[in-house]
Amino acid sequence: MSNKLVCGVYAAVLTPRLEDDSVDVTALRKLLEFLLLRGVKGFALNGATAEFCLTTPEHLEVLLKVAQEVCAGEAELLCGVGAAGIQGSVALAAIAEKHRVKALLLPMPYFFPYQQQDLDAFCRAAAAATTLPILLYNLPQFTSGLEKDTVRGLITEAPNIIGIKDSSGSLEILRDLTKQGVDACRIVGNDSALAPALLEGVCDGVVSGVACVLPELVLSLYEKGLQPSGDTFLQAVSTLNDFIAQLDPFPTPWGLKWAAEARGVLTATFSQPLSPQRKEQATALSAWVSRWQDRASQKAASP
Repeated sequence: MSNKLVCGVYAAVLTPRLEDDSVDVTALRKLLEFLLLRGVKGFALNGATAEFCLTTPEHLEVLLKVAQEVCAGEAELLCGVGAAGIQGSVALAAIAEKHRVKALLLPMPYFFPYQQQDLDAFCRAAAAATTLPILLYNLPQFTSGLEKDTVRGLITEAPNIIGIKDSSGSLEILRDLTKQGVDACRIVGNDSALAPALLEGVCDGVVSGVACVLPELVLSLYEKGLQPSGDTFLQAVSTLNDFIAQLDPFPTPWGLKWAAEARGVLTATFSQPLSPQRKEQATALSAWVSRWQDRASQKAASP
């Protein structure tokens, strides 16, 4: 087990919202309690799974207040501070600092493409504006992607940039940090990359969207992956990959909301209207989750 500041399994928490787009506090409490009961000891709030592009400072205040109350010291909190520019990220970081989170997740500014020197300057400015530890958040699907030289330079030169949550699906940056012997928290941010990263020994933990709805699966896979042997690890990997295939047709937060609803944790709500085709796809996803839950319950009940 790693002794890094950020390590192990963190569930990337959905942000349940009401029709007026405010945070559904009751649903959020229920979700966090569900995860705590199943052994999750780390939560990442306001990341891509939480649709951070919809989050206002007022929303973040509510998210962190509720999480601190529910967790009551039983779990660690990471907080995403994604924004379109430096002022937005700094403002969110100040809120997170007030609520004493463990570390920040810093995505690159979204929408426009930026060069590596732009990202470097952005990260250094954000780091200088907070006392909290920072994990770079590499999310090239939605923002400009970080390159390994940029990451290595930021981690070795900016005192409070302590590592990276790499959601690219590639292990290139994590491999580079490992090969170069950089003292960094190497966090997988894409569930499809978790098993390969564990097998190669290039990660210290994972921030997992799947862990928000199937925590038992990800916790088991991570534990077995630290010392993989036998069929149980391979079975867990196969199940994880199967679930990811069910999610692929959807924006990931949508699919995870439907999965959470299938488990009876919350009612899936969305920030925009849904087509009839989406609702049909959701029915198939919910059926998969129900079958998985039945098998998991039977397995837990067997001697």
